[in-house]
Amino acid sequence: MPAFWTDPDFDDHESVTVVRDRASNLTAIIAIHSTHLGPAAGGTRFWHYPDPALAMRDALRLSRGMSYKNAMAELPMGGGKAVILADKKGHKSPEMLAAFGDAVEALGGRYVTAEDVGISLADMVAVSERTRHVSGLPAEGSAAGGDPGPFTAMGIYHGIKAAVAHKLGKDSVKGVHVAVQGTGSVGGGVARLLHRDGARLTLADVNDDRAKTLSKELDAALVAPDAIMSVACDVFSPNALGAILDDAGIARLDCAIVAGGANNQLARPEHGAALAARGILYAPDYVINAGGIISVSLEHLARQSGSHCDINEVRKRLAQIPDRLLAIWRESEATTVSADVVADRMAQKLIGR
Repeated sequence: MPAFWTDPDFDDHESVTVVRDRASNLTAIIAIHSTHLGPAAGGTRFWHYPDPALAMRDALRLSRGMSYKNAMAELPMGGGKAVILADKKGHKSPEMLAAFGDAVEALGGRYVTAEDVGISLADMVAVSERTRHVSGLPAEGSAAGGDPGPFTAMGIYHGIKAAVAHKLGKDSVKGVHVAVQGTGSVGGGVARLLHRDGARLTLADVNDDRAKTLSKELDAALVAPDAIMSVACDVFSPNALGAILDDAGIARLDCAIVAGGANNQLARPEHGAALAARGILYAPDYVINAGGIISVSLEHLARQSGSHCDINEVRKRLAQIPDRLLAIWRESEATTVSADVVADRMAQKLIGR
């Protein structure tokens, strides 16, 4: 495993723990970027990386993004992220999840985990049998909890509507053409919400069956995964994996707005300015996609106090996402500094950086 402190994405992280349990074949990285505002909160990703250095890069970038996301969402939580390195077959065992739970517990509450790519609700329930520092667990009645994906989707939906109003001057998404990359829990949820409001949709997903099913359900156009970024549309909504907005990706865009739930959409810092130079309004990912962490954080905080978080409180917080985006866009326009840099500066100030 390469020395993490030489990685260009190392950002004075408080700790980076490499976990290896030979009995269960667990290899994981738990990166804690900041606990300035509270325990580091962020999900666990289960993914196959052909090179361990890519796993370290993911952990470093995602944990920093969680610090910014939680700060901008006004949550008393710091930022962290875990990555479990899957083998080529994606083998996952109860023993592996138990060992990971033990690793989280060993951090003594400095890191609170939840679902992310490749991790299910059932997986988090299994992890919770070994540590108390888990959120996004099943809930009953009006209590917030469970899969954070629908909450993330709702926040993105609010953000897209705000972007359409700000950039296109439209008070509705009816007739607005949105190209949605990724049709899983988040992207599929965004698409359904937009369809309900009359948006015109084009969909793409590496999971062909899932994309076809949703396309039929919503009467949406369907294109190949490698074609979605070139679709002429009003809004491009990336809801799959990150780092897609690089030189080549930005050159392919034919849209007025980029607003979606994928983490770390900008391949490198300079790509935010590249979007701005093309006149494309960018919704910083960790601001627009904060719905899931709002849900799991409020759930965690309520459980710590012996109560439960009402889902209406979560919805109230989600409805505040547009105001944060508008503040960023207005500051960006007033200063000619790209929206991603404006957001980063706001977040860095909040976490004492």
